[in-house]
Amino acid sequence: EHDRRNIAGRCCCIGSSGINAEYGEDLCNKRDALQRDISSEEDEKNKLQNDIRMLSERLAKINESLAKKITARNEYDKTISETENAYMKILESSQSLLQVLKRETTMKVSPRPTE
Repeated sequence: EHDRRNIAGRCCCIGSSGINAEYGEDLCNKRDALQRDISSEEDEKNKLQNDIRMLSERLAKINESLAKKITARNEYDKTISETENAYMKILESSQSLLQVLKRETTMKVSPRPTE
């Protein structure tokens, strides 16, 4: 009489009595425990790989969104800078015009020297 176990294509033949039977059964029990550990770790590995895939997809979407927003922000920065430069030119022109007007007004108001 032999207890035959077919585990993942392996066959353990265990005698029904003696030290060899105990040793063989012990080996098969250790193998079974190891197989359970392997299966458990493979399940965890598959779950982690799925999590990584999902997080990678999420990261790609966030990177794409960030790139668009950074481009838009840079356009705003460019527009603000151009507007500030245009404002400064208008301010400088206004100040120059004001100085010219003051000079003209001063020349018309002040009496001219007589010859």
